[in-house]
Amino acid sequence: MAGQLTAARIRADVAEMLHRRPDESFDAEDLFDCGLDSVRLMTLIERWRDAGAEVSFVDLAERPTVEHWAKLLVGGDG
Repeated sequence: MAGQLTAARIRADVAEMLHRRPDESFDAEDLFDCGLDSVRLMTLIERWRDAGAEVSFVDLAERPTVEHWAKLLVGGDG
């Protein structure tokens, strides 16, 4: 699934993994508390690497929020 990585795409991908709607407000929630697990995180990492992101499991696991991931992967406010 190659393509431009945006904050909206990160949110949509995470929402898909958590069976939530992308328009829900969960940007600051700890995604592991929301049900994300290491297998799903690896799926997201591979998807985002296909889109050109250079990111590791540790990069994302240290601060598991959509808000942080968007800043890390997209820069600025996403």
